[in-house]
Amino acid sequence: MAAVLDGELRGVYENRRTAVASYLREWLATRKPHLAPNTYAGSAACVERDLIPAFGHLRLLDLRPEHVDAWVSARLEANRGRVTVYRAVSTLRNALNAAVRSWRLRYNPAKHSVPPKPRAAERTCWTPEQAATFLQHGAEQYADQLTDLFEVMLGTGMRRGEILALHWSDVHLMDRKLYIRWTLAAIDNGKIHLREPKTEASRAWISLSPRVMTSLHRQARPPSR
Repeated sequence: MAAVLDGELRGVYENRRTAVASYLREWLATRKPHLAPNTYAGSAACVERDLIPAFGHLRLLDLRPEHVDAWVSARLEANRGRVTVYRAVSTLRNALNAAVRSWRLRYNPAKHSVPPKPRAAERTCWTPEQAATFLQHGAEQYADQLTDLFEVMLGTGMRRGEILALHWSDVHLMDRKLYIRWTLAAIDNGKIHLREPKTEASRAWISLSPRVMTSLHRQARPPSR
């Protein structure tokens, strides 16, 4: 009764029996309907692989910034990937932010523990000559469906998931254009999931060059017997 009255007074309802492990799994369950399947799978793997082994035994109310800071330092000293550490602590911070919003915590102990986001590696683009060499090699050495797939990818700039999810109903050969309506994602390198693109900007019409048209015509033509 004293704990309930104290919660009413301070607006924070702290349950000392809640462990970090059970809270993180509960939080994941509430987030699942709002996340893309591959995003959810990544968050769940992060929780089970990193966060619960590190903090799951603690009670939620006993988790302190020094626990999180010590784990980050230990992981980095053990040469754990900076991107992996960043994602793990970011996931923990997001989960604890939800606890603060629902008045289960007074503050977020991971709020200031997230390390700087690692800079993405600089991407290098092929020159037209390199792209042409790659396509020529594929056509001469393999001459299979992947040759046409790579031709369309290079000629349109479509992402891998977008081109693998392309439906013939969205290809308009007479108008020399196609529409990106779906994307294909692999979950845990196993299950395949077809979904709509994340953003409205990803849904777009793309004009087709003569080379891309030729590749699509080859795929549309029924195989000879």
